[in-house]
Amino acid sequence: MPDLTSDHFERSPSPFMCAQTWHDTTVVIGCSGVVDMLTAPDFTQVIATALEKQPTAMIIDLTEISFFASCGMATLVDTQNQVPPDVPLIVVADGPVTRRPLELVGLAAVLTIRPTLDDAFEQLPAGQA
Repeated sequence: MPDLTSDHFERSPSPFMCAQTWHDTTVVIGCSGVVDMLTAPDFTQVIATALEKQPTAMIIDLTEISFFASCGMATLVDTQNQVPPDVPLIVVADGPVTRRPLELVGLAAVLTIRPTLDDAFEQLPAGQA
C-alpha cells in the first residue's frame, strides 16, 4: 500500500507515478505512465492530498502519460467539481494519448486544457503562479 502522507505515489508492477510540486500556493501534479482502473485510485489520492492543502490553483500535467483511460478522465471531471470556484484547474495535455481523447469525449469544453506547463502558468491570474 502506498504511503498516503508522501507526495509521491508509485505502485508496482503498474507503470504509474504521480508527484505534486508546489510553486508558492499553486500545486502542479505531474504524472507519468499509465492511468487505468488499477492506477486511477492513486491518481485520485494524490489530487485529494493536494486539495487538502488548499491550493490557490491546480495544474495537472499529463504530458508524460502513455495511456489515459476513461477512469482518468472521470477523475479530472470529479476534480473540476471539487475545486472551489475561485481555484483554477488547468490540465496540461497534448497529443493523441491525452488531449485527443479529452476532446473526443467533449471534456475540452468543460476543462481548461493547455499544451505545455508554461502555457498553463501563463493562464493563471496574476499573483497565482
